Amino acid sequence: MQEEKTRLKELAGLFTKLGLTAFGGPAAHIAMMQKEVVDKRQWMDHQHFLDLIGATNLIPGPNSTEMAIHIGHERGGRKGLLVAGCCFILPAVLITGVMAWLYQRYGQLPQVRPFIYGIKPAIIAIILAAVFPLAKKALRTVELGVIGVLALATSLAGLNEIAVMFGAGLLVLLWYGLRRPGNTLKSYWPVLLLDIPLFSAANVRIFLVFLKIGAILYGSGYVLFAFLDSELVAKGLLSRTQLVDAIAVGQFTPGPVFSSVTFIGWQMNGLPGAVMATVAVFLPSFVFVALLNPLVPRMRRSKLFSAFLDGVNAASVAIIVTVCIAFTRESVTDWRTILIEVLSLVVTFGFRKVNTVFVVLGSALMGYLLLLV
Repeated sequence: MQEEKTRLKELAGLFTKLGLTAFGGPAAHIAMMQKEVVDKRQWMDHQHFLDLIGATNLIPGPNSTEMAIHIGHERGGRKGLLVAGCCFILPAVLITGVMAWLYQRYGQLPQVRPFIYGIKPAIIAIILAAVFPLAKKALRTVELGVIGVLALATSLAGLNEIAVMFGAGLLVLLWYGLRRPGNTLKSYWPVLLLDIPLFSAANVRIFLVFLKIGAILYGSGYVLFAFLDSELVAKGLLSRTQLVDAIAVGQFTPGPVFSSVTFIGWQMNGLPGAVMATVAVFLPSFVFVALLNPLVPRMRRSKLFSAFLDGVNAASVAIIVTVCIAFTRESVTDWRTILIEVLSLVVTFGFRKVNTVFVVLGSALMGYLLLLV
């Protein structure tokens, strides 16, 4: 019992810290988790962490939030699942809620561009430092290396990331079958498998819209915003200006990008709308991970599923690299950002014991100061 309480406290402390400091989107969040959970605390090895990334990429919902929930389940069971997930989500939701209230009251957002200017290049270094040991595990054979290169090429070409991952998994599975001619198609069948104000009609509608989004949406926060444009803006439930401002909030607040729905829900129906939107969009992630997490070790023990998971893991690394390339094109645009990027790479690769929080805070301060030059 005492050990369980200790583990839950550890999870609460870690994911509250990450919820307050994890900038840069899912790839950056997962990189920070990898450094904290695998390198620093050694709660699991690189291979299992990579398997969880692969499994997370196969289900809808916000990937970094689902990784937090996975880690919580691994460390503290069902209670750990709730503690890690909630502690990672709540800081971003509370910050976004305050932003939403200020926006609704004053009609504008605070000026934070100078700080984000410095953070974005540093995020690339953090992701690369984390993906390097994962890549060594994921691309451990020539065949998986070839699959990784193909996945990177197709991802850079713009092919949907889910198609890339499933395609990579099926290619490795096919290669596994070719090496064992005795296998038949039957061998592969497992892979083919109110009166309360909060519950007013308007809030129930908000809840159902965001529940659907959380249950079916794959991809990054940018995919979320495209979906919201068609679901809300096109139907007159939200203005495009409000959506654009929600995107801005998602960029300059820490934690999951999906916390932007708190801002959107608030604009639609105040605090009750924000609560309903937030609960609805994250709820499916808790359910999916609770169902999937116990299956991951079994997938690794099964030769067929293990082969499929190897392909998915190789593609996952390729997709993370694609994110880094996109970040670089967007963020490293002048001598200031090049300087921040180089210094961040030196720190993250040369001084691995330095906490990524200090890298983020230092780059934010450097971005602010360099823009004064």
